[in-house]
Amino acid sequence: MEIGTATGWTTAALALGLPGAHVTSYDPAERPGRAGYLALLPAGARARITCLRAGGEAGPLAGERGVELLFVDGGHEREETLATVRAWSDALRPGAAVAFHDYGPGRDGAPPATPGSPRRSPSSVWRGSSGATCSSGGRGPGSSVERMRAAIIGAGPAGFYTADALLAKGWEVDLLDRLPTPFGLVRSGVAPDHPNIKAVTRVYEKTAAKPGFRFFGGVKLGEHVGRGELRDRYQAVVYAFGTADDNRLGIPGEDRPGSHPATRFVAWYNGQPDAVDETFDLSGERAVVIGNGNVAIDVARMLLLDPDEIAATDTADHAMAALAGSRVEEVVLLGRRGPAQASFTNPELRELGELRRADVHVPPGDMGLDEHSARWLEEEGTATQRRNVEHLREYAGRAPRGTTHRIVLRFLRSPLEILGAGEDGPVTGVRVAVNRIEAAPHGGMRAVPTGEEETIRCGLVLRSIGYRGRPVAGLPWDEQRGLVRNTGGRVCDEDDRPCRGEYAVGWIKRGPSGVIGTNKKDAADTVARILEDAEAGALNEPAVPGAEEAAAWLAERAPDAVTWEGWQAVDAAERAAGEPHGRPRVKLVRLEDLLAAGRATAAPR
Repeated sequence: MEIGTATGWTTAALALGLPGAHVTSYDPAERPGRAGYLALLPAGARARITCLRAGGEAGPLAGERGVELLFVDGGHEREETLATVRAWSDALRPGAAVAFHDYGPGRDGAPPATPGSPRRSPSSVWRGSSGATCSSGGRGPGSSVERMRAAIIGAGPAGFYTADALLAKGWEVDLLDRLPTPFGLVRSGVAPDHPNIKAVTRVYEKTAAKPGFRFFGGVKLGEHVGRGELRDRYQAVVYAFGTADDNRLGIPGEDRPGSHPATRFVAWYNGQPDAVDETFDLSGERAVVIGNGNVAIDVARMLLLDPDEIAATDTADHAMAALAGSRVEEVVLLGRRGPAQASFTNPELRELGELRRADVHVPPGDMGLDEHSARWLEEEGTATQRRNVEHLREYAGRAPRGTTHRIVLRFLRSPLEILGAGEDGPVTGVRVAVNRIEAAPHGGMRAVPTGEEETIRCGLVLRSIGYRGRPVAGLPWDEQRGLVRNTGGRVCDEDDRPCRGEYAVGWIKRGPSGVIGTNKKDAADTVARILEDAEAGALNEPAVPGAEEAAAWLAERAPDAVTWEGWQAVDAAERAAGEPHGRPRVKLVRLEDLLAAGRATAAPR
């Protein structure tokens, strides 16, 4: 609601800055320029504006109720402004904001600012007789001027990119994560010997420094907070919690001791609190990694790095000690299709050839492309896939350097059974089928068994064949894909009807694909849907609005939640511990240690 506009600039700004809100302008005078300004607005914003030829100082027209923001324009003296606020008191909803212009601390008789609120000339903040908080200087510690607010569940790259995009549109964002630490797989998934990739966190730190951002780590969806409770407190709820579980092979022996999902191994050496106590038998001379993607390469490389190479990284101390004592000398990577179909990216594949103490070996017989693969690679293959084949051919032609360790890439091999004594004896090997590539009936190619089999002896199996999300009770779920059910980022029910105010982003939206930067565009697409729904009035209408109320609720539900200031304390402690050893950090890996270090005294913004 705006009283006394001259040109329509404020009316336009309110309509643009408060998506979904209806703006009524009271002005008894004819303003010739107003129509021109308003004509510049998007159609959705113009549709939410009503201009009345009436003075609003004496109160609203009959029937005006539930006003959330009252803006009193310039030219009003103190008593006139207070009288206007009183005249509107019955129309204001509890906690409504009253803003005013050209009436700041420098003017004679200006009301005092609420303690702790920013002093921004030419404006002031005070609590009027209506009980509403009055402001024109933007939201601060003493103000309840409520912007649109979103809760994002998951503080990985997708969550941060979504937060940044919403903050840029004037939203406030609460970023929640089940772990006390932010950055998701950048902290707990990226290999420790890839510090350049981890440097992307500097971008996320800039996002966290922006007004309107808050972090709450150690808050679990489904345990501390529920889906409905979030919708009661935020206009938009965005699920960005990724795909935490591995796909299963579905073969006999998969659950034997010594057979593990690769994600658990990755979480273990990266110091994720819930993986600290995992154990991996590294006493055998050979390990088999099933999969042909970058995670498979990462775990193979970590098994073969020289201990001195690992010592300079932020590998968790318990994993560093175990890997230093490992007896694994050979790692075999198995791919069910051929070299042309491998999912490695070029830098990761090239890096295998640069290992200090390990040769890389590709049996020349595995590099012969069948006619289908050769034609597909030439006609449809990407530049990445063609370069991969070039790298692999180079490896196949390499003479051994005489190193103590080696990595072997085998293609056209599918695991049939993980071998061991009895039903629950430890791993002793993998029985594999030898495949060939043939054209699929509906396009593309598929691997089919030739009938030939082989056995690869080993003491450790790590499977890395794709990932799926972990369902949350009550949240619409696509069981086949292991993702939140959604259409273009809008969460939808089984009949494909959008669930009001709920969205998905990142891997839990599209599946585990792409690199870290892929999530930036994905976040932009989801945020575009949110803004479209804001314009259409299709977001949540919180029953418990207010940032302070949300913070108090979260503190009650998760008393040990770590704020951004708490994370900064954790970060400083880890870096300080690593500095004497020439390491980027020594990670705190026990939950209790993280929480103790994260008990910052600063309140969440």
